[in-house]
Amino acid sequence: MKSFNSGTLFLVLCIIIATYSQKVDAQSCRPSGNIWGRKPPPGQCNQENDSDCCIQGKSYTTYTCSPSVSSNTKATLTLNSFQKGGDGGGPSECDNQYHSDDTPVVALSTGWYSGGGRCHNNVIISANGQSVRAMVVDECDSTMGCDEDHDYQPPCRNNIVDASKAVWKALGVPEDNWGELDITWTDA
Repeated sequence: MKSFNSGTLFLVLCIIIATYSQKVDAQSCRPSGNIWGRKPPPGQCNQENDSDCCIQGKSYTTYTCSPSVSSNTKATLTLNSFQKGGDGGGPSECDNQYHSDDTPVVALSTGWYSGGGRCHNNVIISANGQSVRAMVVDECDSTMGCDEDHDYQPPCRNNIVDASKAVWKALGVPEDNWGELDITWTDA
């Protein structure tokens, strides 16, 4: 039987550590589960900003995390109304208030919302050669959806910055292109 020398043992150990650390990094934000869509009762899913309504029997992925935040975090900007009666549903999580669509405010995916840790903090959103400062007022829930509390809309993906019309205007995006946009953002 041959014995391992310290060089071989060190090499094997390095390979194991490198393999494990790549798996941990790749799994840093994986789906946490899924929920099944329920058909909304008549008039219960507001599609004001082309919002999707849940589809009966469709599986929707849920997340408890979001990608790591950096000085240039990649995300998808979506359009949301934070006004009473808008497609955002109820009042904002941070202050239990509604906010004008003319004010630059956002909701962040669950992981970025950080249990309310970013409430009333400003973020800087960049796209289209422009930047805008917006205040975090809500969570774009990545863990739940398809129920009355979420206006019968699917859960948010884990990389969403859901923004008021004021944010879209400040970024100079033509109104007929509002809906989804690749952006970067960072804490202000």
